Amino acid sequence: MGPDAVQALGVWKGGYETVLEDGRTHSVVVDLPRDEGGASAGTTALELGVLALAGCITTIFALVARRRRLEFQGMNIALQAERPKGAPTITRVHGTLRVRTKAELADVQTVLEQTMRTCPIGVLFEQAHVPVEVVAIVEPPVVSAPGRAAARAP
Repeated sequence: MGPDAVQALGVWKGGYETVLEDGRTHSVVVDLPRDEGGASAGTTALELGVLALAGCITTIFALVARRRRLEFQGMNIALQAERPKGAPTITRVHGTLRVRTKAELADVQTVLEQTMRTCPIGVLFEQAHVPVEVVAIVEPPVVSAPGRAAARAP
C-alpha cells in the first residue's frame, strides 16, 4: 500500500456493531439505532459519512482561509442530510457554516466556494450526484473585556 493510501479496518463485534480503525491510532464504532435492531453503540455508517463531510468542510475551510489570510476566531457547521422514505441513501445535504470573523461576507463566501470545490468528501458527494449546499453566515468577533477571555466559537 502506497504512502497516499487511506486504510479502513473493520472488526465486527456482534449484532450490527463494527469497530473501524484507520490503520494509525484512531477508531470509531458504527452501529444501528435500537429502533432498527442495533444496540446504538455508535453512529450509523451513513451518519458517519455526513459527519465526515462536516469535518472535511471545516478542515479545508481552515486551510483555504490560512492561505488567503482570512483570519477567524471560530466556526461551526450544521448539516442536514435528506433521505426520503424508501430511498437507499441520502439525496441532498444542506446547512450553514457560521464563521466568527472581521472579514466581509463576500470574502468568507469565496473561501467557502473554494472549500466546496476541493473538499475530498464533498467531491465524493458531487460525483455521487448528491447536491451539497452550505450557506456562510458571518458573526462578529467577540471582544473580551479586560481580564476576561474571549469566546472560542460562535
